[in-house]
Amino acid sequence: MLLDFHSEIYSWIRGGLFVLFLYHLIIYFQNRNQLYLYYSLYLFTITLYLLQPLLDNLNTNYLLYANFSVQFLAYAAYIAFARILIDTRGNLLRWDKYFELEIKILVLLAPIFILIQLLFGYEFQEKAFTVIAPLLTLFTLYSFYIILNKINNNSTINFVIATLFYLVFANITFFELIVGKEAFINLGVQPMFFVYAGVVIQCLLLSVIIGSIIKKIEEKSKNAEVRLAVKLKEMEELKMTALQSQMNPHFLFNSLNSINNFVLKSDVEKASDYITKFSRLIRVILNSSSSPTSTLAEELGILSLYVKLEQMRVNGGFDYIVNIEENLNLDPIKVPPLFLQPFIENAIWHGIMKKEGEKTIELTIKKENDKVFCIIVDNGIGINKAKELEHMSQKRKFFGAKATENRIRMLYQNSQVHIETKDISSNIKTGTQVSISFPLK
Repeated sequence: MLLDFHSEIYSWIRGGLFVLFLYHLIIYFQNRNQLYLYYSLYLFTITLYLLQPLLDNLNTNYLLYANFSVQFLAYAAYIAFARILIDTRGNLLRWDKYFELEIKILVLLAPIFILIQLLFGYEFQEKAFTVIAPLLTLFTLYSFYIILNKINNNSTINFVIATLFYLVFANITFFELIVGKEAFINLGVQPMFFVYAGVVIQCLLLSVIIGSIIKKIEEKSKNAEVRLAVKLKEMEELKMTALQSQMNPHFLFNSLNSINNFVLKSDVEKASDYITKFSRLIRVILNSSSSPTSTLAEELGILSLYVKLEQMRVNGGFDYIVNIEENLNLDPIKVPPLFLQPFIENAIWHGIMKKEGEKTIELTIKKENDKVFCIIVDNGIGINKAKELEHMSQKRKFFGAKATENRIRMLYQNSQVHIETKDISSNIKTGTQVSISFPLK
């Protein structure tokens, strides 16, 4: 069986090598990584070399003209593959120049040996190869010594072992040129059997190495994706913090303006009371400012302090009603700090402030279909009427609301947040409703 190159074992090996060649060539065209290109070229040329006995039986001149040339091209492709695999440019810059020179010499030897055949015949090619082959072996062994001293990792060690297997078996076949073919035939094997065996072992070990490289690349890709996600989250938090830093001065300015009004009216008691409540609110806000989010329960607590301050500013005061759906736990619900305050502020200063009589703001928090709804309803003059009376001083009205809208969209993603403002005025009542919905997480 080992004497017949048409037997199944030889056919399976040649077919397997050709399939591996196609597989790695396809991978190269997919990702343009030269590692796969050079390895596929090596597999292709080594397959051509192993086809030699079959082609010789067809009375071709393949053996005479291409036998040694194909081997030189195969070794050149393998060295180019090795340079990328163990990164000799990065780890062995000085020695890498010798590898580059070796590749050029091998590629040059391929046409030279064809020329030798044309001028001097096949026997002269054999003699020249018996000189060159040992030199290649010695250079390879010394290169392994240099490589293992400089690069000591699993991939490099496995690569050296894989190459040594082929080198040893190929040199056993090489002895055919010295001892003759009959010595191998008497042992029941073809001389080329050892090249077949060496190539099989080499390809199996290299497959493990390439598989581990692909796995490392995938892990690096996953790690890069995780790092990118973390960076994007940090960017979103920074944006939210920036908007929050704009929100707080906006809110503080309005509150200080109210204190100033009390002072101008010489209402010392109210001014003192207002400053006390204001300082308590500022303390709470400062405590929550270290995080880009707070719980909805904390938000309602801050909002309650803010409303108490505003009730002191509005003539006649106003009622503030909070309705929370039963069994709705507010603690796990994350929201941007002060995200409801601008909407309540708009309800006060652009709604109920313009109305005579009873003034009411009602906040309802409920859950529907895995979403949280915060609905603010006031019985003011309505947003449409406010536009007519104030000609929509948009700069004051929408700065806080717009900043809050951006912050909550960053937190819950644009497609999952919905904010709607509508005039609910009719013949019997007036008012504005703001509805804010976001996912219940």
